[in-house]
Amino acid sequence: MRIARFTMTEGEPRYGVVEGDTGDEVVAEIVGDPLYRPIQFTGDRHQLLDVRLLAPVIPRSKIIGVGRNYADHAAEMGGETPPEPVLFLKPNTAVIGPNDGITYPSASREVHYEGELAVVIGRICRDVPVDRTAEVVFGYTCGNDVTARDLQRRDGQWSRAKGFDTFAPLGPWIETEFDPTDRELSTSLNGERQQLGRTKDMTYPVAALISFISQAFTLLPGDVIFTGTPAGVGPMRPGDEVAVTVEGIGTLTNRVVSRD
Repeated sequence: MRIARFTMTEGEPRYGVVEGDTGDEVVAEIVGDPLYRPIQFTGDRHQLLDVRLLAPVIPRSKIIGVGRNYADHAAEMGGETPPEPVLFLKPNTAVIGPNDGITYPSASREVHYEGELAVVIGRICRDVPVDRTAEVVFGYTCGNDVTARDLQRRDGQWSRAKGFDTFAPLGPWIETEFDPTDRELSTSLNGERQQLGRTKDMTYPVAALISFISQAFTLLPGDVIFTGTPAGVGPMRPGDEVAVTVEGIGTLTNRVVSRD
């Protein structure tokens, strides 16, 4: 089931289930936030082309990122596969949705895309055993862990480099029926593919990540985990368009814009 958060020409954000084949999708509106209540349809249906998709979730407390979770990306960054997951946090103010602009900060001269599979947590949990992690997942979406690479090197830690406003695009929707074991992940820049990987190549798969992270942080409904990026990260500039595609979910597209 594809859960979208959207708005019409005006008014408050709404939620709906995206139905239909590519190019002919409709959004069947539902009552309230499905993270907190069972799916109940209102009866209203909208053509997908007639709505504005928003970020499918705004984390209530946190986004947890995982660094160097693909061996090829660790190598291209000049490091080895870490002995345990490397975690960092992104603020929820970094979240934007499909087709929103990624603002190029004046403090950086080297902003990179990082296409990733993102996990949306569905219930309060901590110390989750690996074999029970599926019970706490609401669904999956596409993410772009935008990073100011020069600031990452300069600061020695990653909070500023990965935490600017607009540096956590999510979307286009949450897929609740998704097996993350072996899915293709790709990122294109201005229509040319830059990244290509498969989730089976994660050093630490999704279940292991959720279990490990939940030993450090209590996870809340709506929290998001960025699971790492494959090799091929690189710079983008204002005017560029970056698209992250996860097989079985869809494509998240954003344009880079200058900060005026």
